[in-house]
Amino acid sequence: MPIRNTKKINLIPQDEFGASSMGRILKWALSTFRVMVIITELVVMSAFLSRFWLDARNSDLNEEINVSKSQIIAYKDIESEFRLLQKKISMAKDIYSRPKVSNIITNILKLIPNDVSLISISDTENQILVKASSFSEAAIAQFIINFEGSKNFSDTILSQVSSGIDNSELTSFTISTKTKK
Repeated sequence: MPIRNTKKINLIPQDEFGASSMGRILKWALSTFRVMVIITELVVMSAFLSRFWLDARNSDLNEEINVSKSQIIAYKDIESEFRLLQKKISMAKDIYSRPKVSNIITNILKLIPNDVSLISISDTENQILVKASSFSEAAIAQFIINFEGSKNFSDTILSQVSSGIDNSELTSFTISTKTKK
């Protein structure tokens, strides 16, 4: 014997609210808000979980900064000593790049005429001051000409010409010149 289907099909809605337009709008809004709540929960959960990763990254970066700080502090003394040595090397290089004082004096002595006697020689940053005295003006002029003709000196200037205090025939003078490299 065949089995009979005892289910009843009812095409008439049982609830009048579900059939009304307000009911359909409310049903649609509730299902849409349900999806929005699920999406919001997913965003909040991902933000919450990413916070753990960000905290771990932040602590790693802080640890790297502390390690770098300690390395910088450890090299501080070495760096200051290195800078001091660099300064000393540059000063020594500057001193050794200048012509030696003995060479300068030797070159000046070669230029002195017979009637001129030296009083002093001073050297400051390629500027040389020669104080001398002579009994004749011709010897002074020859001394200046010798400086101007020399390949070791340039910009020769005669200054402070005066007669001697003890001897009026003696003329004291100062010549300033620059050394050539």
